[in-house]
Amino acid sequence: MAQIIPIRDLKNTTAISERCNASDEPIFITKNGYGDMVLMSMEVYNRTFAETQLFKELKEAEDSIKRGEGITFKDFAQRTRTKYGL
Repeated sequence: MAQIIPIRDLKNTTAISERCNASDEPIFITKNGYGDMVLMSMEVYNRTFAETQLFKELKEAEDSIKRGEGITFKDFAQRTRTKYGL
């Protein structure tokens, strides 16, 4: 479940750090009742960044296919068989 805390709670940095590292998702920080920032552990950040990069690469590959670039699966399979002597 999403954690939402007011910005004034950031004064206790040790507690916030513990809370971030205990959570498997980001903590949303509000200011005057509105969303302002997001905090997350390095583990959550790295996982999120890796997922974002993967989706970006998949999107680029899909766009390439739509433009008619790339090769068919049949050609890919043949090249792979030739390369690895299968």
